[in-house]
Amino acid sequence: METTFPRLLQRHAQQRPEDPAIREKEYGIWQTWSWAEVARDVRQLACGLTALGLEPGQNLVLASGNRPFLYMGLLAAQSRRAVPVPMYQDAVAAEMAYVVQDTQARIAFAEDQEQVDKLLEIRESNPSLEHIVYDDPRGMRGYAQSGLISVQQLLELGRSWDAEHPGVFEQWVAAGAPDDVSVILYTSGTTGKPKGVCQTHRSFASAAEGGVQVDGLSSGDNVISYLPPAWVGDHLFSVAQWLVAGFTINCPESSETVQIDLQEIGPSYYFAPPRVFEGLLTSVSIRMEDASRLKRWLYARSMALAGRVGADILDGRPVGLLDRIQYALGHVLVYGPLRNVMGFSRIRVAYTAGAAIGPELFKFYRSIGINLKQLYGQTETCAYVCLQKNGRVKLNTVGEAAPGIELKIADNGEVLVRGVSVLKEYYQRPDATAEVINAEGYFMTGDAGVLDSDGQLRIIDRAKDVGRLRGGAMFAPNYIENKLKFFPQIKEAVCFGHERDEVTAFINIDFEAVGNWAEKRNLPYAGYVDLAGKQPVLEMVAGCIAQVNQELAAEEGMEATQVRRFLVLHKELDPDDDELTRTRKIRRNFVAEKYAVLIEALYGGRSEQFIETLVKFEDGRSGKVSATLRILDAQTHPAAARKAA
Repeated sequence: METTFPRLLQRHAQQRPEDPAIREKEYGIWQTWSWAEVARDVRQLACGLTALGLEPGQNLVLASGNRPFLYMGLLAAQSRRAVPVPMYQDAVAAEMAYVVQDTQARIAFAEDQEQVDKLLEIRESNPSLEHIVYDDPRGMRGYAQSGLISVQQLLELGRSWDAEHPGVFEQWVAAGAPDDVSVILYTSGTTGKPKGVCQTHRSFASAAEGGVQVDGLSSGDNVISYLPPAWVGDHLFSVAQWLVAGFTINCPESSETVQIDLQEIGPSYYFAPPRVFEGLLTSVSIRMEDASRLKRWLYARSMALAGRVGADILDGRPVGLLDRIQYALGHVLVYGPLRNVMGFSRIRVAYTAGAAIGPELFKFYRSIGINLKQLYGQTETCAYVCLQKNGRVKLNTVGEAAPGIELKIADNGEVLVRGVSVLKEYYQRPDATAEVINAEGYFMTGDAGVLDSDGQLRIIDRAKDVGRLRGGAMFAPNYIENKLKFFPQIKEAVCFGHERDEVTAFINIDFEAVGNWAEKRNLPYAGYVDLAGKQPVLEMVAGCIAQVNQELAAEEGMEATQVRRFLVLHKELDPDDDELTRTRKIRRNFVAEKYAVLIEALYGGRSEQFIETLVKFEDGRSGKVSATLRILDAQTHPAAARKAA
């Protein structure tokens, strides 16, 4: 796409100045910025940052949640031909320090006092960080450190600078080139230190245009922006597609009010990683346990019908008249109210990505009339290279190549990608860039997959994670884990089996769902550790695993990968303990090393194992949690008999 994001902003401001561009909920009231107002504030921010010393090619780090001035700060940096670098706002100071040091940033944007405190701590060892701009002034009155300036002060500084330098801002925007780096997004660091992915205006705008074409996005659409701005998914939906399509983005009041705000806004276009959809389903399951016997019966009957014909009705396939009538009744009594509770009453298209979603979870949402689709990609490919088109959605694929993208499967099964959205480079890492771009210019995704006869891609697992059992069967841990996480009582699962005789698993229970389950059965517990070790809880988890094993036994090639033994961990896997990335992907090697004694116990035939684990608390303190974990055998099933072809 032959343009830049600042020029796209100017186009919207000129063509539809009064239309809503951004909304923010503050103190319970939605505030609105028109496109003209966004363009005005971006201009003043860019001029203010210039007055602070921001130059073309420099990096501006941002530590903020989904706030209007965060998105306008991104555009202000781009207008100056500088590069915005969003950081995860829930990251600890040490994680942010790595990005600040790696990018050699001189100016930082902070949302509030919490982020300012982290950046001031970072500045003690990175004195090159001269200025910190903060958005929310609450709690900042007593701060007298040098280099602190509020957004409002920066806007005033920018107004003065702009008045003294007429026409300069227009020159900056006109000079911007489509192949300039528009953003640096750091990878989640599942296998080592995060790397800064440099993406250009052209790559992100072209990726956004592909999605706009496929799903018919327009200025009339509404999106709720609540995912971490440092994640490539939010940057695609809340920045790139926002500016290409010109729809309205809505910033919730806080992370705690997202569900309420979702219901108020009623977005037409929605994006979330699988964990969000898993959480919503868990919440529904908990509410149904509290419902009357009649409501539980009606829900079960309606969901059985939806599972049978709902997806076909959504895709416009032939369905019998009686089933259509019953489904319409179910929509009035169950599906419609359920969608409304979730905030999905106006959803026209929804996407999930970031990790594989279990087919059962995917089918649930489509069965109740939510046009949920999958996309597939990485930070290095502007979030996606595959999209599922309406009417061509398959539960076990991630869609076909997006516009401008070529897909290829290497001899070792790795998915290779070439096209408009592939990264320009890793920031100051030519060695790392050379490792992921092959001689033909294909980006090597690191994922193992296959293309079916319709050109749709099926992801098996991370290529490095796919292994073999000693008996020769393929072992794809993520595939099994997603089946386990479909159950609302299971929050995380980690499977082991490569070069072993059998598959074993660690399980994390969902404390809220299992706590509610326990209370209904008058089962007392004193906390997570106590609840996770209760015999009825272990038996309940064993039942979930038995169902997954039954499914695996019925799938050709997966029979041998049934889970044979398992344990329920005494603590939740946590990004603060380095067991998960900030996007909640499992750091497999780290988990395997940290809990080696438990893996040894699983494969050593033991019935229990004591473990003591170091944990980090939210206030920065460290402590230990210990327990004696019981190890159980799981029920397995014989392979299903299959008819000869």
